[in-house]
Amino acid sequence: MRKLTRLIWVPMALGLGACDVQLHDTTPATFTANHDIGMYPVSATVTRDTMVTPGSVFVFALGNKQRIPLRSSADGSNWTGLYEVHCQNSFPLQFLAEWKLTFSVRERVVPPQPRQIRLLEPPLTRAATFDTTGKAPKGGWQGGVQYRFVTMPSVRINAAHIEPATTAPADAAAAKPVHVLTPMPLVASCGENAEVRLATSAPRAHGILVIDTDHPDVHQWSTKVEFAPR
Repeated sequence: MRKLTRLIWVPMALGLGACDVQLHDTTPATFTANHDIGMYPVSATVTRDTMVTPGSVFVFALGNKQRIPLRSSADGSNWTGLYEVHCQNSFPLQFLAEWKLTFSVRERVVPPQPRQIRLLEPPLTRAATFDTTGKAPKGGWQGGVQYRFVTMPSVRINAAHIEPATTAPADAAAAKPVHVLTPMPLVASCGENAEVRLATSAPRAHGILVIDTDHPDVHQWSTKVEFAPR
């Protein structure tokens, strides 16, 4: 009887051993944030044992209380989907695979703990030019540099000042007439433009506008500014 039992269980054990699914996360570690779309491609690959058919496998992306069904390639080996997130500099990601056997449903979560996918702040304004054609208005010629942050609910610009473009005396003289008008700190809500206003008494002036923020990834940013007649 024991021999018969062993003969029955051996093929059953072998069958169960051929009913596994391996799941591998292939999502990039970072994305440049796109606030307007707010959707990021996530992906995983699946390797099936011989007794697991493609139609019996389902894969989901998990994170931030989301359960996102992924689409499969024709052979069931590649799975892709879109993960929605706004105003964050990272998001947690796991994958769940479920597959149906004759009498049960099995599942696997990869990785065991969520992986943090980083969202990088897009480059802020690098350069701005302002027209000084005509007679100087009261208070001098003015212009505004706009900044848009998209990876935090809000960002505080703590300070802003003008520096010369180089150490050359001519650049130091060109930067001297330019000053910041906007009171600090200035709070920039996620996805909205925050403007730092500048003014100059000289029709030709240029320099570097430096802002200091509380953003963990953009503590400081420099923008080349120039005032000149068109």
